[in-house]
Amino acid sequence: MAKVKLTKTELKAQKDALARYERFLPMLQLKKQQLQMEISTTRSRVEELVEKQESIITSLSRWLGLLADEAVEVPVIFKRIVVDTGNIAGVSIPIFKNVETHRKEVDLFSTPAWVDDAAAAAEKLIGINAEKKVLERQIELIEEELRTTSQRVNLFEKVKIPECRENIRIIGIMLGDEQTSAVVRGKIAKGRDKNSGHKQTVEAMA
Repeated sequence: MAKVKLTKTELKAQKDALARYERFLPMLQLKKQQLQMEISTTRSRVEELVEKQESIITSLSRWLGLLADEAVEVPVIFKRIVVDTGNIAGVSIPIFKNVETHRKEVDLFSTPAWVDDAAAAAEKLIGINAEKKVLERQIELIEEELRTTSQRVNLFEKVKIPECRENIRIIGIMLGDEQTSAVVRGKIAKGRDKNSGHKQTVEAMA
């Protein structure tokens, strides 16, 4: 703990600092809760996408053998992920909009009919994987902010607020002792003056 000045000015400074910390702490605690809830919600969404991804892959199993046997290429090409920018509790995060793909033209007469279904499924998988990556990036950014916010909450709760309260207590005791000493000194001085005046009166009467 840093040494503080035992003065009325320092006492006011410590009280002002304590008031600031106690005002900001609930805001930080609320932000921490919001970030934790957002991480939980986003992770649930990722789990939903994984389940959907696994379901599509399972449905594709009947085509995988055909793709290998007939050496047929699924005519889908990934182009780019389109994202927007959002804000969660002060954190700038990417928001998934859509994914752009390109389906190559195929010869309908020489290409098996099931390839069109396989291409549609592949497009869904590409979209799911793209959204999952964006959500995982969201989680990374929010977790980073959560770590910073948690550190500040701990700093206020366990260091700054107890430190200010202790400083206020110490300064209060010291100023109280000084005030008591001043009163005692005043009474002693007053008593001396009174005794001195009484002595002078007695001497004059003599």
